[in-house]
Amino acid sequence: MPTGLKIFLSWMAGMAGLLTILSGVSLAALAAVPPALDPAPPPARTPAETQVPISPARAAALRQFLTQDCGSCHGLTLGGGLGPPLRPEQIANKPVPYLAYTILQGRPGTAMPPWSRFLTEAEGEWLARELRGENP
Repeated sequence: MPTGLKIFLSWMAGMAGLLTILSGVSLAALAAVPPALDPAPPPARTPAETQVPISPARAAALRQFLTQDCGSCHGLTLGGGLGPPLRPEQIANKPVPYLAYTILQGRPGTAMPPWSRFLTEAEGEWLARELRGENP
């Protein structure tokens, strides 16, 4: 038997023993721990803390960003595609800080990239409010 196969089989035998040792309670406790790759969104802030003025020219550029960049995965009308729909009725239950965090940090393990290299925190929050239909 090749050495690599022997190592793999002994590892598998050890894993079977480990799984036998773990009780249902231990497995439930492990399942309750959030994955390290999915950090918790920041705490909710008051609207006064999130409202940073965006110039009209930058607002126009951010709307173009929503159509072109976000729309390439979420659909040009943001009704869904590779990514989920982003229309106000679908995200009404998501707070602005949560949406901004997702825009800026992405979603590990999914196709949603982090945009923090290209957007400021204020712009991420502006985009979140724009998606919810809360911008003037």
